[in-house]
Amino acid sequence: MGPDEAPPRLTPPIGDRDHVQGPAGAPITPVEYADFECPFCGDAFAIVREAQRRLGDRLRFVFRHFPDPSVHPRAQRAAEAAEAAAAQGSFWAMHDYLFTHQSSLAEPELIRYSGLLGLDVDRFARDLRDGSFSARVREDVASGRQSGVTGTPTFFINGRRHEGSWDLKPLLAALESAVG
Repeated sequence: MGPDEAPPRLTPPIGDRDHVQGPAGAPITPVEYADFECPFCGDAFAIVREAQRRLGDRLRFVFRHFPDPSVHPRAQRAAEAAEAAAAQGSFWAMHDYLFTHQSSLAEPELIRYSGLLGLDVDRFARDLRDGSFSARVREDVASGRQSGVTGTPTFFINGRRHEGSWDLKPLLAALESAVG
């Protein structure tokens, strides 16, 4: 990107299909494209949680999948597991569990996690086995590619790609400066 070029824009904009935490009217909306098996995304998970704690109702966080199975062979199934949990109203609980258990993302563990989270394990296992949510994950990946995402984690703040560091201090500064 040249000095006169604007950062890439989020495509498509946030909609009903997205996983969202925080009030719709929040002035700061980061969208993260992430991979549950990516160690950098695991680091970003803790940073996002801290940003949410510090910014409270001023922040609305959106998560989109961007698994890279060529580097992280269990990432696609983990993303599908998060979507299978979402179908039972527990996306964020599974999201958090997957990031805090990144080293154990084989299918038997994913099914075990569904039970620990109080989900219907048979339905969850069937959805995972049948690939019921693989298209949903592919849609997020396609939107990431349209938006210029090439790796994870990638953040967009209020629709514009964040080009700086995603460590806590620089990300907080970028989030706060997004509203002037």
